[in-house]
Amino acid sequence: MIPVTRLDGSELVINCDHILTIEQTPDTVLALTTGVRVLVKQTAAQLVDRVIAYRQRCHVEPPPITEGRS
Repeated sequence: MIPVTRLDGSELVINCDHILTIEQTPDTVLALTTGVRVLVKQTAAQLVDRVIAYRQRCHVEPPPITEGRS
């Protein structure tokens, strides 16, 4: 899930698994797999960075379990 800002200033969180395309013409348009299109203030590059950061947070290895705690 990534936060985005609509052109009117309202904020929402998008499930990045549902982003089909990101188009910058000059406004940034997210086309979702549901058929919904959302115009946002962020650039395509900012959105790609947010998706990458989100996916990295989701795939963090848990800390190792230490044996023989006293």
